[in-house]
Amino acid sequence: MPPAWDERATLTTFLDYVRDTVRIKLDGVSPEDARSAPLPGSPLMTLCGLVSHLRWVEYYWLQVVFLGEEDEGPWTEEEPDREMSMAVGIPPARLLQEYEEQSTRYRELVAAHGLEEKAKRPSRDGRHVTLRWILMHLIEETARHNGHLDILRELADGSTGV
Repeated sequence: MPPAWDERATLTTFLDYVRDTVRIKLDGVSPEDARSAPLPGSPLMTLCGLVSHLRWVEYYWLQVVFLGEEDEGPWTEEEPDREMSMAVGIPPARLLQEYEEQSTRYRELVAAHGLEEKAKRPSRDGRHVTLRWILMHLIEETARHNGHLDILRELADGSTGV
């Protein structure tokens, strides 16, 4: 816990909490179960796919939108969810390691900028959102997908909790 719960500490602590929950959801899962897509209508909904998705969502919002860098994400017009489909070929341990390494870099990036600082690129609706908005969005996105990870993990091997 941070020594003081100002707005920045609250946002970054909650983002770290939901990131940690992602890692915990995959703790001890077999590689086969991590790649399994148990929902017939959602072939990309796998534990690995969701970790990859969350990694690339943070990349998109922090590097592409906030910093204004070129979008070098894996998605294409033909395959807009490629970050999820490509994950079945990546070992879960590697996905989690890349997610953790990226999280460390993004903690430093967030620490170096003010919460009121506006993104270099507009969001899809044309607004230049603040870093505060991006952090809130990442907390919401990660927390929502943690619910999906919960369900997928229980379907995979019965593991529940956190």
